Amino acid sequence: MTESRTSSPKPAAKPAAKPAVARTRKAAAPAAPPAYRHPNLGLAPVDQTAGFPDAAEKVRAGAATIAANALEAAVKADPTIRTRYDQVALRRLLRDGELLADRLATCLASGRDKYLTDYAEWIGPICRRRGLSLGDLAAVCAGMREGLEPQLNPDELAAATRSLEAAAAVFKRNGRLAGDSHQRNALLKWMYRGV
Repeated sequence: MTESRTSSPKPAAKPAAKPAVARTRKAAAPAAPPAYRHPNLGLAPVDQTAGFPDAAEKVRAGAATIAANALEAAVKADPTIRTRYDQVALRRLLRDGELLADRLATCLASGRDKYLTDYAEWIGPICRRRGLSLGDLAAVCAGMREGLEPQLNPDELAAATRSLEAAAAVFKRNGRLAGDSHQRNALLKWMYRGV
């Protein structure tokens, strides 16, 4: 039996589409502000009054004294700092403490820790070139926290401690990389002397 190839009736055409109606969308939640607010992107700068601006002014005004007290506390905690560095290197370490205090003041004013942790990341190669151990800068951070304790109220001190501990953690982590001039374990140095 053969079927004829005659045209079978076509189904009826679909009705014309309805006119497009403007759909209403729910308003999206506002996006979180970016972590970096670079002015070339057209973004407003970080608010430098969002944190503790009065504490930041105290730290900026006394940066030299804070750095000197922090270095003294670091030397008290590790007396070998005096023997490992000459006077020029100690003066440079004191200057590094002043720069840490300035970055800490920016962290306190803005309420963000990134200014001090970014600086801790950047300073590593310079410290290697100068023969300065990053562990010593972590000790300066700890000494800075001790020196700031009587000057700041508990909330300001908590913010400063959080920033200094974050920077010290970066210093300690990067200090484990090759090229840092920290004290080596004498036994391991003897065991791997031929490697």
